[in-house]
Amino acid sequence: MAANTSQEYDSVIAVCKSLFLKKTKDYGTAWRILRPASITDQIFIKAQRIRTLEEKKISKVGEDITSEYIGIVNYCVIALMQLELTEEDPYELEFSKVEKLYDLYVQATKDLMFAKNHDYGEAWRDMRISSLTDLILMKILRVKQIEDNKGQTLASEGINANYQDMLNYAVFALIKLDLK
Repeated sequence: MAANTSQEYDSVIAVCKSLFLKKTKDYGTAWRILRPASITDQIFIKAQRIRTLEEKKISKVGEDITSEYIGIVNYCVIALMQLELTEEDPYELEFSKVEKLYDLYVQATKDLMFAKNHDYGEAWRDMRISSLTDLILMKILRVKQIEDNKGQTLASEGINANYQDMLNYAVFALIKLDLK
């Protein structure tokens, strides 16, 4: 049976979004206090833990890489939201607004994925999950450099595009891990 990337993508996002919205009900939008660099560091911690688990094959805290990839998806969405929200926006956002923003940024990221998939022919399907982890780590280092350069780039995509790529790589990994 041929893969249906759109359905698989939506299925993974449904799991990620469900957890995100449950945490929003539990904690509100406490993440609004995070500066972009702090969100980048949170994604780095998750990606580095995945890499460590991939290499050592043992988890001492009982969580597998699936939960870390879900965290990367959700932190990337948070990053995209934070880059657009301003200091004038309240720290505590209405639940319905958070859900709408989540859907908006995920849809834009999915659209980007389909544009790239057209050009690359779904090459990610033949990649190792560990390579997706490495690509996320590389994108994090790129974002850190752009942040250190105060957002200035000479020939590179901006921070938003890097977060979108990381989100898509994490979704690809979750598809390959058969998250449902």
